[in-house]
Amino acid sequence: MNTKLTLRLDKDLIKKAKIYASKRDKSVSALVADFFSMLHVEEKTEIESIPPKVASLKGILKDQKITEKDYKKYLEEKYL
Repeated sequence: MNTKLTLRLDKDLIKKAKIYASKRDKSVSALVADFFSMLHVEEKTEIESIPPKVASLKGILKDQKITEKDYKKYLEEKYL
């Protein structure tokens, strides 16, 4: 079911959008719909792009008091 959406945009931006849409044989509404569809795909891709092992580590240090200084000290000890 299609529902109407009203957008308030600058006149020049609307003009550019209409020209862009016309060159692609689409309506501005179709461009907006495509854009919103891509947002969902990008969000889903970001979540799925994390390898399972990394995802399992997410949040593991949440309550730890580790600073950037601690990390630099660790790297110095490891590599120097």
